[in-house]
Amino acid sequence: MNLEDTVMIEKIAPVTVYTQNLCRDFGGHAAVQNIDLVLKKGEVLGLLGPNGAGKTSTLRMLTGNLAPSVGSISICGVDLLDKPRGAKAFIGYLPETPPLYQEMTVDEYLRFVAKLHRIQRHETRVALGDVKQRCGLSDMGKRLINTLSKGYQQRVGIAQAIIHCPDVIILDEPTVGLDPNQMREIRALISELGAQHSVILSTHILSEVEAVCDQVKIMHHGRIIFSDTRAGLQQREESLEEIFSQLTSSNEFVVTEDI
Repeated sequence: MNLEDTVMIEKIAPVTVYTQNLCRDFGGHAAVQNIDLVLKKGEVLGLLGPNGAGKTSTLRMLTGNLAPSVGSISICGVDLLDKPRGAKAFIGYLPETPPLYQEMTVDEYLRFVAKLHRIQRHETRVALGDVKQRCGLSDMGKRLINTLSKGYQQRVGIAQAIIHCPDVIILDEPTVGLDPNQMREIRALISELGAQHSVILSTHILSEVEAVCDQVKIMHHGRIIFSDTRAGLQQREESLEEIFSQLTSSNEFVVTEDI
């Protein structure tokens, strides 16, 4: 693919996530302030930040699980606040703690999730086989979820998020608690998903963002204080770790926007 083809694809790729002036207050505390996001199909956005930065609150607003105090959210052109059911149909969500029923088998659980997403009964078998293959669960269908390792439970969590083929996949700390081999496998899966969907990945792991993300944003005190592309980061003299440390190690920060 030449440069002209790449530029053309970037121009015609549909916008899947669009937010303006997204804010959330809890009492007198501004947890999220003035978040503007634009994500296109085929892009992976890495959302970094220390504990309490506002990442999870932002993701909860993007998935319709938390109402913003101010601002707008559009998912695949559908206003999430005006038409929540329609907008949520485009979203797959893996919260930090996967919503798994430990006493179910993998197949039982995924069939249950398919029913929640209103996948037709005659389509469920195909959807189940496809999502298990993509997530490396083909041999795990009859296993009880509570007998699976942490890594495989994370795979089941991702499987429930993508079984309905959503345009937008939102993953909150998908590799937390995993060993290095499991982390590498989940990263490979996220890269694969990013080729066909839009993915928002919240994490503390800088190497994870550098490995799989097209866009990188750092949040601190509820604001986005740094934004760049992976290509832009590679041209900087400072590493992402150095940038992150400088911007989040003190209470004072300067917003940096390069996109």
